[in-house]
Amino acid sequence: MAARGLGRSVGRLLGSLCGRSGQPVRQLRGVSASAAAAAQPGSYQAQSAQAARVPAAFWGPLARDTLVWDTPYHTVWDCDFSSGKIGWFLGGQLNVSVNCLDQHVQKSPESVALIWERDEPGTEVRITYRELLETTCRLANTLKRHGIRRGDRVAIYMPVSPLAVAAMLACARIGAVHTVVFAGFSAESLAGRINDGRALSTYWIISLPAPRGVYLDQSQHLGAKCKVVITFNQGLRGGRVVELKKIVDEAVKQCPTVQHVLVAHRTDNKVHMGHRDIPLEQEMAKEDPVCAPESMGSEDMLFLLYTSGSTGTPKGLVHTQAGYLLYAALTHRLVFDYRPGDVFGCVADIGWITGHSYVVYGPLCNGATSVLFESTPVYPDAGRYWETVQRLKINQFYGAPTAVRLLLKYGDSWVKKYDRSSLRTLGSVGEPINLEAWEWLHKVVGDSRCTLVDTWWQTETGGICIAPRPSEEGAEILPAMAMRPFFGIVPVLMDEKGKVVEGGNVSGALCLSQAWPGMARTIYGDHQRFVEAYFKPYPGHYFTGDGAYRTEGGYYQITGRMDDVINISGHRLGTAEIEDAMANHPAVPETAVIGYPHDIKGEAAFAFIVLKDNTGDTDVVVKELRSAVATKIAKYAVPDEILVVKRLPKTRSGKVMRRLLRKIITGRTQDLGDTTTLEDPNVITEILSAYQKHKDKQAASQ
Repeated sequence: MAARGLGRSVGRLLGSLCGRSGQPVRQLRGVSASAAAAAQPGSYQAQSAQAARVPAAFWGPLARDTLVWDTPYHTVWDCDFSSGKIGWFLGGQLNVSVNCLDQHVQKSPESVALIWERDEPGTEVRITYRELLETTCRLANTLKRHGIRRGDRVAIYMPVSPLAVAAMLACARIGAVHTVVFAGFSAESLAGRINDGRALSTYWIISLPAPRGVYLDQSQHLGAKCKVVITFNQGLRGGRVVELKKIVDEAVKQCPTVQHVLVAHRTDNKVHMGHRDIPLEQEMAKEDPVCAPESMGSEDMLFLLYTSGSTGTPKGLVHTQAGYLLYAALTHRLVFDYRPGDVFGCVADIGWITGHSYVVYGPLCNGATSVLFESTPVYPDAGRYWETVQRLKINQFYGAPTAVRLLLKYGDSWVKKYDRSSLRTLGSVGEPINLEAWEWLHKVVGDSRCTLVDTWWQTETGGICIAPRPSEEGAEILPAMAMRPFFGIVPVLMDEKGKVVEGGNVSGALCLSQAWPGMARTIYGDHQRFVEAYFKPYPGHYFTGDGAYRTEGGYYQITGRMDDVINISGHRLGTAEIEDAMANHPAVPETAVIGYPHDIKGEAAFAFIVLKDNTGDTDVVVKELRSAVATKIAKYAVPDEILVVKRLPKTRSGKVMRRLLRKIITGRTQDLGDTTTLEDPNVITEILSAYQKHKDKQAASQ
């Protein structure tokens, strides 16, 4: 059974695996025995049923044949959602960098691993697997020379670049834990992530069964503070210089554990170098291009990645070695129809989970050529993405709906100017994509011939969980819908009383009833918070925090965060539902809806809309939007207030910060909280001014 042929032979591979594991066969909620029996061997339905009913028989052979192991595992999985214990491929030993680099260098050293699409258009740099391995080893040896050992934490504060990828892989090679912090966060945010874990909870260390996996094996390292920060002197993005080293200098003043700052150079400009600063390229040049890889346990920590919490306090989510890598590689191959020789273009930043899984680990484990996109979608003009697709001959393009909606405003000509015939798969990530953006991406960008996969997943899930592909050959894809669970993902919908909602044409809280290899293992230093956030709300299930709708055909559509639900006169509405109704208007590329207190209704909806530049009478548009919501949902769903703004407050990853909008209209602007993740903080002043004019106009008309 050839692991490298997995994308096309997964059915044949899985057809012979039943009964090869000592794990008990369990009938799980959400998978009926009759449906499993009716599915043909090797079909998508059959594979999904097997992954749900006998996970060990599904995942065990896949892990054995897909990954390169130093020591075979003895137990495929050992998971208990009640305590938040998750363990996969226990007893196994491997090295992630070997899986991503060495195995491909042995077969095809000069194949291209990375294409760095630099900020300056037309100046791409190609890096072979051999070059990336040598760079990784030199950097790994540099880290070791400066005191980094297995289990130590290393902060990476770098923009998208080959050296940033090498830094991640160098940590993996020597068994260090990397924390990539988006190169745009403020010094305060960076310092908070570097310092996280000082007062570690002992819950994780002592309350879970020993000796398997991460729980005790890593305990001696869990208190290890971040000793090293890797950064650039400066960054370039959209033609602008970002002063990365200055931000790091400010941050490390608050970080007593940081001993060294390794400084690489993106520009020729000189920056201040203090007593702890080390010129990275000079040090790497002294090192050997060979570094023996550490053999890591399957459940040893691979990386920490921080995500926003409902409380506003970032959560350091822990991802481990084997299960994460297998899941990233398998989803990359099957969801995007990756084939050997393809150029895979994910335009996400490596500071986010999308960049980890689908720029670095998934593609490189599969031996793919992965594009590193350093710039912005509108630099130097709105054709940047499509010119890059033409020049690099990209086969899969994976990006965020917010970028699609932005480019939609510029019209079709910027797309049609360039040859996109190399594209085979388009992907959407980060938030539910609205129908207008989906159709534009499919019809205009993809010429109605590319497969478009709207993917749902989270930092916590490690990889894609629901997407239109894989599926049966030629199966339908419904616009703006994630649709089908990936293998081993068993979704259920829950009502407000915590009971399972059966059947089709129903909505509820989206939960997953079974563990999968790519999921996060804990929140760094606070396992109790992990359990309470994800496993307490619906006992026996992982709670995603999202709401979903299931069609009569059994397909899933994500309706938005559960905390973005408005209760209007007893009617519960997802804000995403109202947003979609308004975003279909041809003059409205973007909209954000939030709930606010209402004397009579309890809650009412307030809509912020962005209009296209050539829009005529805004009053007419607002009237049409009210009518559209009333028609598509109901009259009670019509927003009480609709405010036209120039732009929405977004994080650098493209997510709308609705909590800021809520504070603006509820008069709590003195307590906006952490705004360092905003792409441009000036947007707050703009919206406040527009809202004040809106209120003044209302007052004058009364």
